[in-house]
Amino acid sequence: MGKTGKPKRTVARRMKGFRDIAAADVAARDRMIARIRTVYERYGFTPLETPALEYVDVLGKFLPEADQPDAGIFAFRDEDQDWVALRYDLTAPLSRFVAMNLQHLPLPFRRYQIAPVYRMDKPGPGRFREFYQFDFDTVGTGSMLADAECCMVMCDALEAVGIDRGDYIVNLNDRKVLTGVLERVAGGSRMADDLAGNVLRQIDKLERIGREGVEQMLGAGRKDDSGAFNQGTGLTPEQINIVMTYLDVAGDTRRAVYDAMESVVGDSKIGREGVDELRQIDETLTCAGYGDDRVVIDPTVVRGLAYYTGPVFEAVLTFDVQDDNGQSRQFGSVFGGGRYDNLIARFTGQQVLSTGASMGVDRLLAALKALGKIGGVSATAPVLVSRLDKNLTADYVELVTELRDAGIGAELYVGKQGIGKQFKYASDSGKTLAIVMGSDELAKGEISMKDLRLGNELAKEIGADRKRWLEEQPAQFSTPRANLVSAVREVLARYA
Repeated sequence: MGKTGKPKRTVARRMKGFRDIAAADVAARDRMIARIRTVYERYGFTPLETPALEYVDVLGKFLPEADQPDAGIFAFRDEDQDWVALRYDLTAPLSRFVAMNLQHLPLPFRRYQIAPVYRMDKPGPGRFREFYQFDFDTVGTGSMLADAECCMVMCDALEAVGIDRGDYIVNLNDRKVLTGVLERVAGGSRMADDLAGNVLRQIDKLERIGREGVEQMLGAGRKDDSGAFNQGTGLTPEQINIVMTYLDVAGDTRRAVYDAMESVVGDSKIGREGVDELRQIDETLTCAGYGDDRVVIDPTVVRGLAYYTGPVFEAVLTFDVQDDNGQSRQFGSVFGGGRYDNLIARFTGQQVLSTGASMGVDRLLAALKALGKIGGVSATAPVLVSRLDKNLTADYVELVTELRDAGIGAELYVGKQGIGKQFKYASDSGKTLAIVMGSDELAKGEISMKDLRLGNELAKEIGADRKRWLEEQPAQFSTPRANLVSAVREVLARYA
């Protein structure tokens, strides 16, 4: 209580790394998701929902942060003093679901899920602590057909939302090939997990710090842009040369790339298994018509999560956009995933071979908006029935009810403002059409309609020429009251 005796008001504030999403963006996201869901279902994936909260040991520690139970995740203790956390992805909860229901699931089990996930990352431009993922997975098969289909689904989904061929590429690699390279680095034996993980993290930085930077980090280390020295992995020059030779692998076709990979992995059994898996995927993609213009083999693709065991893939948007500072940039990866054959074995004690991918909903939506592929229409009901005369309220209720009964979304204006403010409200809330009826119209058996979208466009074209606007008025017209539904449908059909 202050000196005046008034209670202290709570400050309206939002948690760092979180955001409010307005109606236009929610509507745009829903339209995008609907198109992608159609692709998923065309391949036979079915929906699943899992809880936002899971036990920490069930989620597992597969994020780059390692030692403490709450590192990188939002975690707390429940009433039984067990660690619980908000899910950081949708794959770990899926593995728990499969382990609990394995005896009753048809295998292969194909599911998709869209939901928010949470990570305790450092917030930044376009980087949030709560964000949506849209996953699809095939559980219960080791066939490379399933992994090839992951690449195909990513291509089809991007094209379904309006990303043209040439504006994206799906990059494909195999963790087994990487393991084979690391075996060569280690002199023919399995490299220690900690060292292997460190080497893979350096490879994953290639796009950010460049070839020379990776080479330095594989060795003694390097100074970053701030001047701070970052300790390297400590490989010898000969070992570094093996890794860099692998990273330099290139070819005009997928086959040329995996043939070159085969020479780098040498006699490594697991490395050759990885090359053979890439060969099988390539054969399926080629058979289905997914050429090198859509899917390529990229030896630098690692994927950050630790549970991947075989093929890994990511879809990258390749077109440039201008950021707020006028700088040209790319959106980068919007899809990512891979094979995770050991994740469910944590619960079952036996392998349940699985593969899948996850779409970054928010990043893809931002890309579509930058391309002008998806608009910001926010109105759930495209028609506003205005109230010109309070004595005709019953007639307005009849109008809006008739439209709703016909399956047309319609809103009855319930405020007190005059007709000018009602039109502004209709326009600001994304309405397509406003219906006006006063006592004169009622006496004539007519209603007036205003096509708000057309009106807005004509206003832009006409500008200050008010006289021409008043003379033409093509966006506003009258129609018989009996033609209400058909006239509204005709206007809405222009924008279907």
